[in-house]
Amino acid sequence: MSHASTLVAPETPAPSLALNEVVPMLIGSTVEEIERELVLQTLARCDGNRTRAARVLGFSVRTLRNKIRLYSADGIDVPAHCD
Repeated sequence: MSHASTLVAPETPAPSLALNEVVPMLIGSTVEEIERELVLQTLARCDGNRTRAARVLGFSVRTLRNKIRLYSADGIDVPAHCD
């Protein structure tokens, strides 16, 4: 059975990054670090809108809020909330 998935792109298109810009960021990073960076950049691109960012990332809003809570507890700056 095949599962088709639809990706929802953010309203603001992401700038294209050359392979030599993306790969160095990934090398030596943990999956957790990469996920955190993806979440934070998506939030920033969505102007802090948690609902829209969760939809783009494929998370529930609750999951996104839990991740944000963990990031904040670790002292990481999270884009301001504006839902």
